[in-house]
Amino acid sequence: MKLMLVCTSGGHFATMKSLERFWSQHERVWVTDFKEDTRSLTATEKVHWLPYQAPRDIAAFALNLPKAINLVWSEKPDLIVSTGASIAVNFALAAKLTGKDFTFIESLSRSRELSLSGKLIYPICNELYVQWPSLSERYDKAVFAGHV
Repeated sequence: MKLMLVCTSGGHFATMKSLERFWSQHERVWVTDFKEDTRSLTATEKVHWLPYQAPRDIAAFALNLPKAINLVWSEKPDLIVSTGASIAVNFALAAKLTGKDFTFIESLSRSRELSLSGKLIYPICNELYVQWPSLSERYDKAVFAGHV
């Protein structure tokens, strides 16, 4: 199976790295922004760099959405997995438009309600994992599978 791993630098990248036991078993391509922590990927992984997209930055969203669609179209992943943040919305939409499956893993910091990205993705994602049981009780589609 070919995975597309989508996340921003920092904590979302750290969360994705903690899932290595899962993704290391598959062919994969990363999509992230170029920062000190993510730069380490260049040594061993295939990476596509996108400009950082801050939360609620509509201009960056509009610029990155066509890039997301083109990447999904050209890479042809079987599954797109994202740990956030806002760039996840672009790839959820790209997945929907191209008929690909999309899985979102909500941040550990979200214990009472979904993040804005999670709320936007919720109606269109195939799977949504949360790290607090209270969220799986609040959102029917959310699955609690423990902490990452």
